[in-house]
Amino acid sequence: METFLFQAAIYLGAAVIAVPLAARLGLGSVLGYLLAGIVIGPLTGLVGTEAKDIQHFAEFGVVVMLFLIGLELEPRALWDMRHKLLGLGGLQITITMVLITTGAMALGYEWEVGIAIGMIFALSSTAIVLQTLSEKGLMQTSGGRSTFSVLLSQDIAVIPMLALLPLLVVTSPMRITADGSLERAAEDEAHHTMSLVEGLPGWGVTLVTVGAVAAIILVGVYLTRPVFRYIHHARLREMYTALALLMVVSIAVLMSLVGLSPALGTFLAGVVLANSEFRHELESDLEPFKGLLLGLFFITVGAGINFGLLFNEPGRILGLTVGMMLIKGVILFALAVIFKIKGKDRWLFTLGLAQAGEFGFVLVSFSSQQGVLNAGLSNILLLVIALSMLITPLLFIAYDWLSRRMTDDPDAEEDEIDEVGPVIIAGIGRFGQIVNRLVQSAGFKTVVIDNDLPTVQMMRKFGFRGFFGDPSRPDLLNAAGLQDARVLVVALDDRAAANRLVAYARKQRPNMHIVARAHDRVHVYELYSAGADDIVREMFDSSLRAGRYVLENMGLTEYEAAEAETTFYHHDREGLKELAALWKPGVPVTDNPEYVARAKELNNELETALAANVQANSNKKAAE
Repeated sequence: METFLFQAAIYLGAAVIAVPLAARLGLGSVLGYLLAGIVIGPLTGLVGTEAKDIQHFAEFGVVVMLFLIGLELEPRALWDMRHKLLGLGGLQITITMVLITTGAMALGYEWEVGIAIGMIFALSSTAIVLQTLSEKGLMQTSGGRSTFSVLLSQDIAVIPMLALLPLLVVTSPMRITADGSLERAAEDEAHHTMSLVEGLPGWGVTLVTVGAVAAIILVGVYLTRPVFRYIHHARLREMYTALALLMVVSIAVLMSLVGLSPALGTFLAGVVLANSEFRHELESDLEPFKGLLLGLFFITVGAGINFGLLFNEPGRILGLTVGMMLIKGVILFALAVIFKIKGKDRWLFTLGLAQAGEFGFVLVSFSSQQGVLNAGLSNILLLVIALSMLITPLLFIAYDWLSRRMTDDPDAEEDEIDEVGPVIIAGIGRFGQIVNRLVQSAGFKTVVIDNDLPTVQMMRKFGFRGFFGDPSRPDLLNAAGLQDARVLVVALDDRAAANRLVAYARKQRPNMHIVARAHDRVHVYELYSAGADDIVREMFDSSLRAGRYVLENMGLTEYEAAEAETTFYHHDREGLKELAALWKPGVPVTDNPEYVARAKELNNELETALAANVQANSNKKAAE
């Protein structure tokens, strides 16, 4: 018991220290987990061989993740993805297998071994890629959806791969027992494996498999509502969590018993429940488990990296890793071109899927058991998979760097701006569109520039002209009439680009009035320092209106609620100016004692002002 608690403390402590540090450095949580595993494993030796056993447990995080992803996909959405699943995903798997198999045979391996290696390296890391896409908000982009389609195709392909691997050996592998005799390892292992399909004829296996899938669908459609109602009567919050875990574990067990992927089964269950009224309840209950288990999985991957083997054969290991990732990268880039994935999405698709994945560990282990791969080659493949997963967060950092330096569609030519106007609007998202409509409706001419081609094209369909191009480019701004315009509206999503644009415009036109959208308070200070005149926080006014509605429904009259709203607005506006003088660039506001002290004072002053306002209204009512 003490040993278990000690190990748990090591894993949790490593995660708590490394992950926030990696996030602060902009490296992402996945790389933080991997580095934590390297520190407590190969570097310090705090954990040992038990990391392999924990890894099998932590793989349950992938199962939970796919269940949650399924909850976000309606069956109709999944059907709409069928072309990408079969076309994009199927081609990626097939072409990668063919090229890597050919490469393995060129290195002297037998064709059976080459096919096994091809299958192992054809898969990418569902856990790392989806976790990173979610963190960066890229799941709903074209590149993110294409990436998810390929990952889902790969997860489905694991099933036939597991079925194919035993056919790559003529006989089961032999091993020496304690008494010196030989026995077949695969057969011995089979006796210790629970299975509902073992020994059945082909048609029997098919019936049982289809029955298991049908059972999941029927239970999801007809049984979940009565069970949730039953649990609801207990009025115990932990029972909902227990039920959510029971569903996922039961489905995973059932899929394992019929020889299917647990991740695929739970994904199917999630899709079935996507339209259920319990979807959000399940998501909130399982999300913490998914995060912790995935984090534990990444730590075990880092802890399992065999640096001894790497140092003994660095050229060979690194060459295989880089070669495998280059082959996959070229294939992915070519498929992105064929399927017309453009711009930043093309690079997201290519860099995001270039690694090997966690299911590769499963295939290597299974291949070793079946005798397809020997122990030496298995260790090399495991190390190549782990290194490629370790490199993946760096590829996402490279994608971030590339995306900041390119437009969404490199094949689209920027428009030649042939209009000037007194108002220039840089950025035409939801914020910029409303500003543009209001100003034009009042009879003033605007010149709109945005580097999101689909948005510009959509505007034109509704009769609003806009120009496609990078609003931060000086030549485009000058063509739009920067030297003569009276007002510049900066409504860019990229806060760094917005700051640069404000600073450039202020330098070129000291007397121009600049209205800028800010993401938060810190962005307000950045824009104020850059030279913006009027700064609007994107959620501030709508939040004030929502607060006014709350006050009205708590008993205040419309006038009293409006007075409170106005008081809050003016006090916050004046407070921002004071705090802007105390703000220090590059220093978190929580680490600035003068800022924190004055913010507390301003909040107390606001509460006093609002209380005095309410009391004055009450006295006025009493006097009347």
